[in-house]
Amino acid sequence: MSKTAKSVWNNCLLFIKDNIQPQAYKTWFEPIVAVKLTDNALSIQVPSKFFYEWLEEHYVKILKVALTKELGETAKLVYIIKMENTYGNKQPFTEKIPSSHRTAVKSQDVDIPLNNKSRELKNPFIIPGIRNVKIESQLNPNYSFENFLEGDSNRLARSAGLAVASKPGGTSFNPLLIFGHVGLGKTHLAHAIGVDIKDKYPEKTVLYISAEKFTQQYIEAVKKNNRNDFIHFYQIIDVLIIDDVQFLSGKSGTQDVFFHIFNHLHQNGKQVVLTSDKAPVDMQDIEQRLLSRFKWGLSAELQNPDFETRVSILKNKLYRDGVIMPDDIVDYIAKNIKSNVRELEGAIISLIAQSSFNKKEVTLDLARVIVEKFVKNTKREVSIDYIQKVVSDYFQMDIETLQSKTRKRHIVQARQLAMFFAKKFTKASLASIGSQIGKRDHATVLHACKTVDNLSSTDKQFRKYVEDITKKLSI
Repeated sequence: MSKTAKSVWNNCLLFIKDNIQPQAYKTWFEPIVAVKLTDNALSIQVPSKFFYEWLEEHYVKILKVALTKELGETAKLVYIIKMENTYGNKQPFTEKIPSSHRTAVKSQDVDIPLNNKSRELKNPFIIPGIRNVKIESQLNPNYSFENFLEGDSNRLARSAGLAVASKPGGTSFNPLLIFGHVGLGKTHLAHAIGVDIKDKYPEKTVLYISAEKFTQQYIEAVKKNNRNDFIHFYQIIDVLIIDDVQFLSGKSGTQDVFFHIFNHLHQNGKQVVLTSDKAPVDMQDIEQRLLSRFKWGLSAELQNPDFETRVSILKNKLYRDGVIMPDDIVDYIAKNIKSNVRELEGAIISLIAQSSFNKKEVTLDLARVIVEKFVKNTKREVSIDYIQKVVSDYFQMDIETLQSKTRKRHIVQARQLAMFFAKKFTKASLASIGSQIGKRDHATVLHACKTVDNLSSTDKQFRKYVEDITKKLSI
């Protein structure tokens, strides 16, 4: 039987899957598509230049071994980089792009020449009446890479952040979009990137700002008829870090001005770093042209830390505060507080405070009391696993059946309900929901949510399913 590109690559994947972490396999190998096999050379399609660079740097040895096993010593691997097609048959902007490719960018009316010395720079961060054109970075030096501990849940985002800090504007992941739930360290990582760049490149102008403050400044600039001055100020920044970019949702004027600023910075090789509580695909009321730019670089998700990472975070916090605590107490807190890093650190601070103020020894019993109060006072997060269990129990099937590929109507409906409730009760991205409920893509989850909405309004029996399961999940 003659070998095909797909069969060779599938065999390579079996070998690779056995030899690397599941999360790494999912991130770096599942998106690859085998394209063709010619003269012992396997061509694979990857979604970006960054993807290719990461594979070459971290997985070249395992790729070589896997391919040699399949095709022998003369095997070759060819990468085809297929980026998102933003402008018909044109590629997205890179640092050096022919002027003919800029037809879609209408920035002529807002660009102010940087060599116009007669203008005074209007800095929106300066208090009126105080003459000072120096741009302060607005960074918090306490947020560094040193105290942002690495684990499986954040390795991609942290590694990408370090790469950006080493070569701002000079990597393929521009913009770098860091997304994830509340309290997982998005703001910390954004500051860490800025702080590291300032250390390495003191001459660069780095600016951190929340999307909310950016919007307020823009509204003020429009009121004072200073829109072009506002744009000019942001166009001279070398590294722009915007926190909580989802805040721009529904604000068309701010989105428009940010679009012009983004284009100018990107085309001039400046670095943009964004954070969001949602993946680009889940952002509502953000213009498509802006969303497409968010996808040009890398979108890296911060996930809930696993047990080992939670223990490391607690031990690091205790070490920085000069506190010694028995391992069994640290383990107990890490096992029982799983939601996010902020709550984890909050619990350990509460425990130390209780011990200090009440002159009590830090014991496991005291830890139980603190954790119980902490968990009770924290809004209960319904997990996707729990939702699948409730839905499958309700329809009297096991979770494997719920996740299966079968197209039987009652199983499909149960699966769609699980996806619907996962979107309603969790902050997980559509891609993450699909991945956990039978390895589906985000489009399937979106379709499931629409189907449930439609059936709820037209089918009385189906509406009862929704009401019953809602009650079970709200208990």
